[in-house]
Amino acid sequence: MWYVKKLEQLTSREFYDLLKLRIETFIVEQERIYQELDEQDLLALHIFHRDEAGKLDAYGRLFEDGEDLVFGRVLTSLTSRGQGLGGQLVEKILTEAERRWPGRQIRIKAQEQVVGLYQKYGFEISGPSLILEGTPHLPMIYKIKNKP
Repeated sequence: MWYVKKLEQLTSREFYDLLKLRIETFIVEQERIYQELDEQDLLALHIFHRDEAGKLDAYGRLFEDGEDLVFGRVLTSLTSRGQGLGGQLVEKILTEAERRWPGRQIRIKAQEQVVGLYQKYGFEISGPSLILEGTPHLPMIYKIKNKP
């Protein structure tokens, strides 16, 4: 089941689970050393999925940054990869962005290995490769359609 919540709507267990999965993915699995918890968590919409057993298996966060929207910390659990959940997560993020902020632009920094996923949804590379927390990323943009 999919959920979209602001920080103050998350239960303490939900917040624990999403931070645990983010740390497992970005800090432990990808061996990146950086401050995982940041001020954006206070502003973001936390979009996540729990499987039938209640285990958190996909997560991303979406927030405003000036005139643009930004999303990040996009992940699927190691045991759930390759099942289309990442694509479903991107669709949920875009649907939420379009519903709340029609006509806005989304700006992301995508890890190079997942650029193709975002291109399937209409994202375009908008600049040269850059290194963030020791990992190559590409800046990308997506223009949200105006509501009719």
